[in-house]
Amino acid sequence: MSDKYDVLVIGGGPAGYVAAIRAAQLGMQVACIDKWLDPDDKPSLGGTCLNVGCIPSKALLESSEIFHRAQHEYAEHGVEIGDLGIDVPRMQKRKAKITGELTGGIASLFKANGIEWLQGHGQVQDSGKVAFKPHKGGKKQTLEADNIVIASGSEPVALDIAPFDGEYIVDSSGALAFDEVPGRLGIIGAGYIGVELGSVWSRLGSETVLLEAVEDFLPIADRQIAREALKQFRKQDLDIRLGARVLSAKTKGRGKNKTVVVEYEEGQDKQTAEFDRLIVAVGRRPCTDGLLASGARVELDDKGFISVNDAFRTSLPGVYAIGDVIGGPMLAHKGMEEGSVLAEILAGQKPHINYLTVPSVVYTAPEIAWVGKTEEQVKSEGTPYRTGTIPFAANGRAKALGQQAGMVKLIAHEETDEILGAHMLGPFVSELIQEMVVAMEFRASSEDIARIIHGHPTLSETVHEAALAVDERPIHVAMRRRRKAKS
Repeated sequence: MSDKYDVLVIGGGPAGYVAAIRAAQLGMQVACIDKWLDPDDKPSLGGTCLNVGCIPSKALLESSEIFHRAQHEYAEHGVEIGDLGIDVPRMQKRKAKITGELTGGIASLFKANGIEWLQGHGQVQDSGKVAFKPHKGGKKQTLEADNIVIASGSEPVALDIAPFDGEYIVDSSGALAFDEVPGRLGIIGAGYIGVELGSVWSRLGSETVLLEAVEDFLPIADRQIAREALKQFRKQDLDIRLGARVLSAKTKGRGKNKTVVVEYEEGQDKQTAEFDRLIVAVGRRPCTDGLLASGARVELDDKGFISVNDAFRTSLPGVYAIGDVIGGPMLAHKGMEEGSVLAEILAGQKPHINYLTVPSVVYTAPEIAWVGKTEEQVKSEGTPYRTGTIPFAANGRAKALGQQAGMVKLIAHEETDEILGAHMLGPFVSELIQEMVVAMEFRASSEDIARIIHGHPTLSETVHEAALAVDERPIHVAMRRRRKAKS
């Protein structure tokens, strides 16, 4: 362990490990303090995303979708399967293997780049000083660094009315570790985490109910896309109850008869529901507990996020913060980009980051993805605009896949034709959205997309047709001539 570093990162999640690797690539001496321990009490890099978030959830989503398709779709393809079963422990073992390979990969990257991985807790004392306490009772030390980077991430929001017990009432991490399929599953919150987790266990056989306090489904998404997504999810037997405000959640009974009783308000009526398991998925909060010494002059906002300027500087000289802990979209790729950009700033470079082109994805089936502004945002700003919307039902590849639900919607400025937003619901839109991220980063017009050849037959043709539809000239969908331009 060195006495002093050029860069000392606190947190080994997506923002932190990328900042550490990029800083090391730029010739700096780097260390990363990370406190994460896996279920076997072993240190593990990757933070929430790789250990109990993005990666394990996608592994389970894939397993559950394969099972669901085998049950409901394979016969139509002429694929005959006998009695199906689901081996949850084996599915969890596969998930753990994927997670372990990726977290181990980061450890290898640290070694290859000469980064010291300090396993334990870090606390900012002052400019240039961090207290480090290793795991398992190691001796506390004071480390020095020219630059301290806080990348401590976020954690699930807990509710006093539904306290976690780690078995029957759990957060999103606990929901990824069930060893059997709950007969009846309740979820508080129908945001992207709630619907992804609900999709996993519903496909595997759980009777799943999502209780969402707000009246609108996925209010951060474009309303047209969100309405169609809600329709599709309800067709899949996800029982999504909007305007349902939970009042309390308590366990009752003993042993195998133990259940969770939830009381909630729907309109003026009080309702009661009983579940075998309950997931609380109402958002995430910044991880700052124990992060800052009492004398450390790092300013927090009223929600507990660390306040930073455009160069990620905090109020304490020489201390920076990135990722979930500074707010904004709590997305791994946003944190990764901030980590890379900050490292380049510390090296004296002038990198670029554009928060208007950060894509968002919900990994359900059909998937939801968007970038830029929604139609509601554009309209509220008074910006003149045009839209082009094309259903996947008109796409040959989607038909061949048997995944025709959903659409692609583009929003362009009425006068300049610059693309202002792209919103998608359908198969593999998590990949399709990237074309529009690139287009918007270069401030492309809808005509630019319309004049680019897209392979046939591909799902990307729906993006091409949507761009044509902005100018009222799609080839494979009949459409009426648009009324006078919107504003």
